[in-house]
Amino acid sequence: MVIYIYGEDTFRSRQYLNEQVEKFKQARDPQGYNVVFLDAQKSEPGKILTEIFSMPFLAEKRMIVVENILSISDKDFLSDICEKISDKKIPESNIIIFWQGEKLGKVKEVKELDAILKKEKYNQEFNALEGSALSAWIVTEIKKRGGKISMVAANYLAQNAGKDVWFLNSLMDQLVAYIGSEEIGMIQVNLFLDEKVDDNVFNMVDAIVSGNKKQAYKLLEEQRRLGEDDFKIFGLVVWQFRILLAARSLFETAENMSSDIMAKELGVHPFVLKKNLTIMKKYTKKQLTNIYDQLLDMDFKAKTGQADLGLSLDLLIYKI
Repeated sequence: MVIYIYGEDTFRSRQYLNEQVEKFKQARDPQGYNVVFLDAQKSEPGKILTEIFSMPFLAEKRMIVVENILSISDKDFLSDICEKISDKKIPESNIIIFWQGEKLGKVKEVKELDAILKKEKYNQEFNALEGSALSAWIVTEIKKRGGKISMVAANYLAQNAGKDVWFLNSLMDQLVAYIGSEEIGMIQVNLFLDEKVDDNVFNMVDAIVSGNKKQAYKLLEEQRRLGEDDFKIFGLVVWQFRILLAARSLFETAENMSSDIMAKELGVHPFVLKKNLTIMKKYTKKQLTNIYDQLLDMDFKAKTGQADLGLSLDLLIYKI
């Protein structure tokens, strides 16, 4: 038997793979003697073929999981696999699962194998969930973990964290652990989700003002890759610099003021202030004012159509 598991949503595809392996172990191989995992990008072709054709050990069935075989460029090996699957040469005692999580290779044999696997009876594609489908999945996953969540909070998670399902999974674990059996609402979701966003933007701002252009560009592109538009990123950057500048001004007039009182004066959470104090002390008020003025100028030009905001942000990182 050949099973093909693939698709953009690698979290759910991996989850499905693990479920199939656990079902096999429970039904046929409690000790795990007949379950083998192989990474095609690291394992030798000979090793993979040996495992595929090896007989079960003290059992009727054997399961071999081969990961990312469609990401390699060994034409002879790929052709061999194509032939063996097409000609039904895989031993009936063996269940071969091909799990694909990486980008497909460019050789034509990859396309051939992909087409063959998609014709198999047991093939499962995991496309990225969106909208109501993603919200419903979040509700189900939270329930599986012993929690419950309001539909409003689930929709918000889907909209703001759904592009990275691995992060979303971690976030759901944290929420259930924090809230327990009570219903998760917007207050709790914002508490965890905003902290993650703040961390990402804080690190990017830190890299910007530190002159670490490479890191700043990397973090900026990561935000864009996750689907954030430049106006939202820019707004967060402006907010971060506003906090830095306000904290610097207050620090210079009341150096001995405690961080908790300072946070109250500025109207921010003490945790947010403490993160900013570290970077604030590296720069003078004049330096931070200069950057903040540039940001305001960029905002004006973008809103009046005089400049492209994304390009302006790239240039700001380059100039600092």
